[in-house]
Amino acid sequence: MKIIILGAGQVGGTLAENLTLENNDVTVIDIQRERLKELQNRLDIRTVLGCGSYPNILEQAGADDADMLIAVTNVDETNMLACQIAYTLFHTPTKIARVRSRHYLTHHDLFNNDDIPVDVCISPEQLVTNYVQRLIEYPGALQVLDFGGGVVQLVAIKPYYGGPLVGQTLASLKDYMPDAEARVAAIFRGNRSIQLHADTTIEVGDEVFFIAARADIRKVMGALRRLDSPYRRIMIAGGGNIGYCLAAALESNFNVKIIDHNAERTQDLSAELDNVTVLQGDVSDRELLIDENIERTDVFCAVTNDDEANIMSAMLAKRLGARTVMALITRTAYVDLIEGSEIDIAVSPQHATIGSILTHIRRGDMVKVHSLRRGAAEAIEAIAHGDSNTSKVVGRRIAELKLPKGATIGAIVRGDNAIIAHDELVIESEDHVILFLVDKKRIRDVEQLFQVGVGYF
Repeated sequence: MKIIILGAGQVGGTLAENLTLENNDVTVIDIQRERLKELQNRLDIRTVLGCGSYPNILEQAGADDADMLIAVTNVDETNMLACQIAYTLFHTPTKIARVRSRHYLTHHDLFNNDDIPVDVCISPEQLVTNYVQRLIEYPGALQVLDFGGGVVQLVAIKPYYGGPLVGQTLASLKDYMPDAEARVAAIFRGNRSIQLHADTTIEVGDEVFFIAARADIRKVMGALRRLDSPYRRIMIAGGGNIGYCLAAALESNFNVKIIDHNAERTQDLSAELDNVTVLQGDVSDRELLIDENIERTDVFCAVTNDDEANIMSAMLAKRLGARTVMALITRTAYVDLIEGSEIDIAVSPQHATIGSILTHIRRGDMVKVHSLRRGAAEAIEAIAHGDSNTSKVVGRRIAELKLPKGATIGAIVRGDNAIIAHDELVIESEDHVILFLVDKKRIRDVEQLFQVGVGYF
């Protein structure tokens, strides 16, 4: 696929890396020469220096025969105008734009071919908000992902001593949870995935990904570790777009405080948030945190625009007694650095954004793609189409499928019902199949598996 990426920042650079590994023809446009040079030194891509909303720059990048434009600069207007130019002058089939301002996003009817021709709007703020919300709903989880419209969820968790399943084999899963249906999709031990067999033992320190119906998630978590009590008190450091979205999403069900250093911004937040305590101050101010009872805070979530401020304030909050701390980290090197430190969860906006974009790049009918473990693995929701003659999956038992190495089918959503996968389960047309792929290099094999033959059409 020929893809033009507009913007060589954190999202654009990480996206270019992912797509190049999958043998796509990638061209990156940016106004910063150094960013382009750095990408070109380590990736097999073309680069074009200039403003991506200029027709001549898009033409130079190959827009005449591009399959897709992905505009992910930091300027909404540049992204939207680039999509307009690509549609009007070059008839680019698919146009994706990162749109951050809620003032645009609240008017969904703007985005159509008659007005602003953006096929897919990506909002990192909303994606991060959804991501953090799920973590707050399930205390102790490292990651919670929805599939099948929320019917099924994939959860990552680290088992602790005292969990009934710790030290037990996967075969004994059913014995410990007779009234809950679940399947372990992957186990990462020491930063590498291990092969799953009936006699695989769950150990303390493992990162276990399991899939289950939404109603059974807490039962499974309780089998792997002592269930944490629900969160009630949330403190958000940073009142920017993400901080505001998160506070607005949580204020109805939690006791929320938000801190920002800008006096004018705190006034705006006070006017827009009805049930949130808004504080003006430095997110790393020890005395402020103590005065606001940080030791009684269930979740401290640092989401400023500064990675260093997020890291330092989250570490300080943890040392002062906050139960769980999360930090928004944009630099991949920092995520690696703080993993295993006092910070419980590092939230990466670019990986949340990339997963959303990959949904529209994958071949076959992929309705959801989540990038996991900093892009090394993927969780995919694919729809099975056709019949036993035109499809490689429909009408076949899971045991018969030629899944690539490292791929696991965790569940199927059929209508409104979640069915946990087992070898004898037969896949039907229009089933939503939830797969876990530990090696992204195998994605093409998965795509081919779900593509239908010519006879289907």
